[in-house]
Amino acid sequence: MNDNAKQVAIELRTAIADNGEMEYNTVRQMGRYYQQEKMDVLTFNETMDDGSQVSNMVTIYNDKVSIKRKGPVAMHQQFRQYRSTENVYQHPHGNIHMETYTKRMNYQRPSLQEAGQLTIDYTVKLNGQEERTHQLTLNVRNKEDSE
Repeated sequence: MNDNAKQVAIELRTAIADNGEMEYNTVRQMGRYYQQEKMDVLTFNETMDDGSQVSNMVTIYNDKVSIKRKGPVAMHQQFRQYRSTENVYQHPHGNIHMETYTKRMNYQRPSLQEAGQLTIDYTVKLNGQEERTHQLTLNVRNKEDSE
């Protein structure tokens, strides 16, 4: 998979609505982008508040998106439009069951001229609690465009 890898600037923004309160998070990292016939793959490392590293791999297909995280926190979250998926979020303080329902997904593949963007609107129930509304926006730019 390394032959066609490009270094890219990644910005991952999440917005979570929980009982009228909004929570926002932004991660900006350099990463690798692989374009293949049936999928695109992004890999990047994320530094947590305690300095530990979490490796992230985002795989984008026509009909689904997969996000794998490995490190002190681990999960394999899958998004399929109009479908529910389940996984376990492994955290140092315990495991959390996640039920995800994907409302909408849109992906614009990056090109030489334009940045790429993945947006996913979804809901999550953690351990069967009340669902929270999430929006994920992943922007991908060529390394040169971000400097």
